[in-house]
Amino acid sequence: MNVNYDREMTKIVAAEGGKRLLLHSCCAPCSSYCLGEVRALRTTVFYFNPNLDSEEEYARRKGEQIRFLRESGLADFLDCDYSPELFAEAVRGTEGEPEGGARCTRCFALRLRRTAEEAKARGYDFFATTLTVSPLKDAARINAIGFSLAEELGVRYLPSDFKKRGGFLRSVELSKQYGLYRQNYCGCVYSKARLSGGKAD
Repeated sequence: MNVNYDREMTKIVAAEGGKRLLLHSCCAPCSSYCLGEVRALRTTVFYFNPNLDSEEEYARRKGEQIRFLRESGLADFLDCDYSPELFAEAVRGTEGEPEGGARCTRCFALRLRRTAEEAKARGYDFFATTLTVSPLKDAARINAIGFSLAEELGVRYLPSDFKKRGGFLRSVELSKQYGLYRQNYCGCVYSKARLSGGKAD
């Protein structure tokens, strides 16, 4: 069944404006477009990205996220500590998988689960993620994980396919407008190795 997640999100946001959303963000460039699309909700950006390959990269992306939120005024910010051991444990056994395969599914699930848990614990009405803005990420797979966690944990998931309606291209434009650091790999050591044609250590 082909679901239009973008249309579903738009309906929910229009009908439930003013409710609270905890939005997982992978980086400032991706959140730049997404936050505009959910501006009718009272949104907090949740920065939980243990997949990032170094503390330096984590700090750089987090700093850009905070700067963008300060300059745009689109959302509050909730940070997590850098905890790469969580990513390593989550993807153990899938190190040799191709990019976009089972390892990525586990990474999506890790970040979405923590977002859902925080949303429930802090009394948010919804949780969601900016991950679907990327043309390299499978929105159907991400949304399936989100709905499964919503059912398991008892907190509503806001579906999305932020790449629709030119979302990704708009995020590129906004990145230029705000002078945001726009990385050329998703963040993990495996995606970085793919750029150089090598293998992750």
